[in-house]
Amino acid sequence: MAFRSLGFNAFSCDIEPAKKDTPVEYHIQGDVTPYLNGCVRFKTQDGKEQHVTRWHLIIAHPPCTYICKVGSVQMVKNGVVDPDRLEKQKQAVAFFYECLNAHADFVAVENPIPMKRAGLPKPSCYACPSWFGVKYTKKTLYWTRNLPPLFAQVDYPNAKCFVRASRGKYRSRTFPQLAQAIANQWGMFVLTEYRAGKMAVQ
Repeated sequence: MAFRSLGFNAFSCDIEPAKKDTPVEYHIQGDVTPYLNGCVRFKTQDGKEQHVTRWHLIIAHPPCTYICKVGSVQMVKNGVVDPDRLEKQKQAVAFFYECLNAHADFVAVENPIPMKRAGLPKPSCYACPSWFGVKYTKKTLYWTRNLPPLFAQVDYPNAKCFVRASRGKYRSRTFPQLAQAIANQWGMFVLTEYRAGKMAVQ
């Protein structure tokens, strides 16, 4: 929605249906894997068929359950690695790389701090919602391709850690202020690159 507010033709994709505040005509319900490389036809949740030859920018939010550092306590119990969680971690890491290697000129993959066992590369940058006027801190990492680091606009004084007691989907949601900053900074950067002829529009 932040990108669409700036005039971009932006879609969301999830195995779950669109949230209440998300227009169904811009939401693809299903596994994102077949759509990562563009040149695809798909139906949005309203049933309308769409065709995209190539994505210019992809921002991916792969599940972090089996990758993030806080999951380490579930991975190893009494000194023994849980083989089921280890296998799920391998699958999660493979999906992470599928997103990072998507066929687009500009790519960003978001995740929290990963556990060392996952073996992910060093992130390109990070951001906190407090950089954009939110009263909470929540360090979010980004692995990017052809994108600059996000920069702080303002910093909320005395920001507090974002509700550590909360878990799951609520904690993983992106603050609207951070989403708008991403659209403003990366969206405008992508437009500038294409207008300067550094990337070929397809």
